[in-house]
Amino acid sequence: MTNLRPPAVAGSFYPAEADVLARLVADLLRDTPAAAATWPKAVIVPHAGYVYSGAVAAKAYAALRSAAGRVSRVVLLGPSHFARFRGLAAPTVEAFRTPLGPVPLDRTGLARLGDLPQVVFDDVPHAREHALEVQLPFLQTVLGDFALVPLAIGEAADAAVAAVIERLWDGPETVIVVSSDLSHYHGEAEARRLDEATAAAIAAFDGSRLDAEDACGRTAIAGLLAVAHAHGLRIERLGLATSADAGGPRHQVVGYGAWALHDPQRAAAA
Repeated sequence: MTNLRPPAVAGSFYPAEADVLARLVADLLRDTPAAAATWPKAVIVPHAGYVYSGAVAAKAYAALRSAAGRVSRVVLLGPSHFARFRGLAAPTVEAFRTPLGPVPLDRTGLARLGDLPQVVFDDVPHAREHALEVQLPFLQTVLGDFALVPLAIGEAADAAVAAVIERLWDGPETVIVVSSDLSHYHGEAEARRLDEATAAAIAAFDGSRLDAEDACGRTAIAGLLAVAHAHGLRIERLGLATSADAGGPRHQVVGYGAWALHDPQRAAAA
């Protein structure tokens, strides 16, 4: 593969050396409970540097351990932090590369979005974006081989995001990953209060109660919650923490949360 999107934040958000990165992800996953026989249909995970949010993210990825060799596609959505545009941006490259190797893109899945007016095919929003990239080493470690549908979200309505998720919902071979941090740069007590309110809205499947100050990926979260509720999924809170818990300053923290969304019918059949 020559048409690759190279890593933008290796060496800053996570280690650039493959062996160091592999050990770090393995260590983060080692401190999580054993996975159930069935895996969640979707997870919500944070996207800060691993030193801050890696332990929270690992709680969600540990729940996907039993999906190894059975999930063949990951639909990954998160906010665009650097590029401003309308809609959802899909890349045109063949793969995203991390220090652990390339992750091929599901061009067939991306082509299924081609008739949706809210989807644009543009590599620029992905070039510097960390929100999607930081999820890949976890996914590579937990799932092994899979194809990726990465979507960076610009200015988009919740319903427009929900329509994209619904289009690619499919069966148990597909997992949806939404990347979002929570509150930003409040004092620790205020951050925890705000994040608990955000967690309550997520538990209620009510994305309308969230705004961009509550979660930078609130549009992706709201879109996922709408589709998950329509499909009768059950939501499980896996972790809620702040950067202060990882040793950051307590006067200006960032919140992190992890959730798993389960299909009760699939769990009952397992």
